[in-house]
Amino acid sequence: MAVTLPQALGVDLRGRSLARVRDWTAAEFEAVLDLADDLKAKQRSRAPHRLLEGRTIGLLFRKHSTRTRVSLEVAAAHLGATSLYLPDEQLQLARGEPVEDTARVLSRYLDAIAIRTYAHAELEAFTAAATIPVINALTDEAHPLQALADVQTMRERFGVVEGLRVAWIGDGNNVCLSLAEACALLGAELVCAAPLGYEPDDASIPVVHDPREAVAGAHVVVTDVWTSMGQEAERAKRLLAFSGYMVDDELLALADPDAIVLHCLPAQCRVGRGREQAAHGQGPARAHRRLDEPAPAREDVFEVRAPRVRDEYEEAVARLDDGAPARRDRVIAAGDDGDQSVAR
Repeated sequence: MAVTLPQALGVDLRGRSLARVRDWTAAEFEAVLDLADDLKAKQRSRAPHRLLEGRTIGLLFRKHSTRTRVSLEVAAAHLGATSLYLPDEQLQLARGEPVEDTARVLSRYLDAIAIRTYAHAELEAFTAAATIPVINALTDEAHPLQALADVQTMRERFGVVEGLRVAWIGDGNNVCLSLAEACALLGAELVCAAPLGYEPDDASIPVVHDPREAVAGAHVVVTDVWTSMGQEAERAKRLLAFSGYMVDDELLALADPDAIVLHCLPAQCRVGRGREQAAHGQGPARAHRRLDEPAPAREDVFEVRAPRVRDEYEEAVARLDDGAPARRDRVIAAGDDGDQSVAR
């Protein structure tokens, strides 16, 4: 069966890497979203779109992942490419090989690579030495694929992004920074509500300390875990700091009546007294937390109002297929971190 090529992007991204959202112009960002919409429609109708036949894409991951890894692997498969999962502990990186040497070697085998790591400087060093496109699949400073997923979900729900009010509730982390950059590119207003000491590291992002002020009239309410990967030692301190930042029905009553809630997942939700939920961790020593502790969101909000969380995952697949997220009804999510902020 013949493959129908998508319409020309109108921008040239060949050979380009993506470290941060701000690496792209608004026209480039929207062109990628348009292509994602087209590829998503083709996948749903089972129309062939194997545009990367014969290409090989590496996935170098130093951090655990569910949605990002699966989104990238499935997208590669849909596009006809081969994906290679490259956990760092199985590479010579684990024995001290310099990042630059790894970049040069992998550039001779692969057509592109996605990297999920801790230090953003490591991603930049890899990109500088590589001769293939490098995609940021998450660093401590940025998560551009998540921002693409969130914005695609907003476009599907509201038709446009320009003019939307977006309220970020919680830690001003990497996901917040990337989403703020995307909103600034496309004309949406993002306001971050965060405790003192947890504001985003970007003076251009409006910050308030009362979640109610941020959510008032918001079309999109976004939250994330309070304790991300690598911050486990800070968990008790963070639970105390973020105790007033749970997304629940009382807070959402201040938002626009048609507002949606986004969460990048995994989510830890407060269910009720006396019940417990496993915290995100590894192995038999995994910690448990009582669900009458503070949490990013209530379970009823997440389960009943969150169909858009699942949409975010579909967006990610659509994006590297071009990229993304998944669905529930008012709450939508896509991502991979620790303690959470939506109430069940």
